[in-house]
Formats: sequence, C-alpha cells, structure tokens
Amino acid sequence: MTSSVGPHAERPTMPEGYGLPETTDGVLEWAAVEERLVAAQHYWLATVRPDGRPHVVPRWGVWVDGRFWYDGAPTTVHARNLATNPACTLNLESGAQAVVVEGESRSARADADGLGARLAGAFVKYHDAGYSPGADAWAGEDGGGLRVLVPRRALAWFSFPTDCTRFTFG
Repeated sequence: MTSSVGPHAERPTMPEGYGLPETTDGVLEWAAVEERLVAAQHYWLATVRPDGRPHVVPRWGVWVDGRFWYDGAPTTVHARNLATNPACTLNLESGAQAVVVEGESRSARADADGLGARLAGAFVKYHDAGYSPGADAWAGEDGGGLRVLVPRRALAWFSFPTDCTRFTFG
C-alpha cells in the first residue's frame, strides 16, 4: 500500500554545469518513486557513528504506509548508532537511477492484527530467501527489533538530469 498524499516536489539545488532544467516540468511524481521503494528487495542504510564516522549496511525491509520498516538486533552497529543519533539515509541499489531518502529511524512495535499483518504481508518478498516473519513478530514489549524510518526529504532521478527531483515531507 502506498501513501495517498505525497510530499512537495521541486528541483534540487546543484552546482552549475549539472544540466538540471530550470523549471519543474518533468519532475518525478512521488507515486513513481514510492513504487520503487515498495518493490525493492535491497536497501542500503547509512548511519553515523558516535565519533562522526559513517556506517553503511545493506538491509532487508519494506516500504509500508509511507515509511521504511525493518528489523534487527539492537546490538548491531547501525542500531547502536541510531540510538544516539536517529538521523539516517536509505538508498536503493541501482546504477543510473537513484532514490535517496533522508529521515530518522526509531524503535517501533506492531500489533499482530493491524500493522503487524500488513508488514508480514509485505515481507513475503523475502520468503524465497528464507525470511518470513509472522504478523506477531513485532508485537512484543521490545518490538522484536522493529525499527521505522520516517522520511523528511528524498532525492530521486530515473533519467538524470531531466527528472532530478527533491521531495520534502510535511
């Protein structure tokens, strides 16, 4: 399921010479970007260590209700980084196309009947890889390691520079 209200779309600011159009004609629709976020199986999550060094890790996850949901042990480097600084970026693995989502990641929980069921349904894309959490996987007191990235901004293009678009979320 994708969100029904999208973020504000505009051209990003880039140095002269990148060839970005001067108008918003041809900017991407958020729905097209969100389709890629929903369909993706491989995501890269970038966090910042307490000493300021970057940390990047591949993650499995799902884009549901306009947010990125993923799970993992709170002892992992990225989860420890996010405990002290929730700012992060989510990037899709692609060559000439790009989707980069900036936001904050927090611990979460999901009841088995509502959100947990929707998340379990979305995680079915990893079934062949041997990962298929049930709807109750994130309902416990600790949330089963569930985290949610709430987007603040995004940058995307499918045909640079003609459709390069910056999205800002309410």
